[in-house]
Amino acid sequence: MLGDGNVRYLIKFSYDGTNYNGYQRQKGLNTIQECLEDALTSINNKKKVIVHATGRTDKLVHALAQYAHFDLDVKITENKLKRAMNSNLPLDIHVIEAREVPDNFHARYNVKSKEYKYLLNMGEYDPINRNYIYQYNHILNIDKMKEAINYFKGTHDFRSFVTENKVKENCVRTITKATIKEKNNIVTFTFKGNGFLRYQVRNMVGILIKVGEEKIKPSDVLRILNKKNRDKEGVTAKAEGLYLVDVKFKKS
Repeated sequence: MLGDGNVRYLIKFSYDGTNYNGYQRQKGLNTIQECLEDALTSINNKKKVIVHATGRTDKLVHALAQYAHFDLDVKITENKLKRAMNSNLPLDIHVIEAREVPDNFHARYNVKSKEYKYLLNMGEYDPINRNYIYQYNHILNIDKMKEAINYFKGTHDFRSFVTENKVKENCVRTITKATIKEKNNIVTFTFKGNGFLRYQVRNMVGILIKVGEEKIKPSDVLRILNKKNRDKEGVTAKAEGLYLVDVKFKKS
């Protein structure tokens, strides 16, 4: 429970991950969490504030709708908190909304689902969007990729799509949406599920690119899933094409 005078807030925020070493605070590195905590500590009469996000994003990854909770000693209206944070944050991080939440709310443990998008350019190299769309710059077989992505739907052990050694970790997740759309040579991959492991989305996109290159068959996605082991077949797509676009919370 919170102490006397403490209030728990939840913020919805977006950021351009280009200039950051990921979300999570790391000593000596520029991170999203550090910027948020520094801004809030200033607002909280210089008393340290710890921010708890729905999860971390990696270096160069972007967010259109990330969420985090924290406790403040000072009482401040939701609108004033939003304005105060944005005035203390760099221009590539923006608080969209701030609201009070019950003191037992947790931004990570109350998550019901997350949605990610990944953008890839099959056309001419685009220097303007190089930090926001993966510049693959070759034509892929989209029909085969659309066939392959369906194998990710449902509940699976995604151990084959986790870069780190996850021998002891529970890698079972449920994906409720997995789609591919293409327009003007921009390919958009969308994944929605109850949770994602580190690098999972980028690794799934990486294997779909191999399908699109016709180096493996669409059905090989199921074979790789069933192996439950990440080996030399694995490919990790570039970070800059990935966006956290939505988070849904469980009803209290």
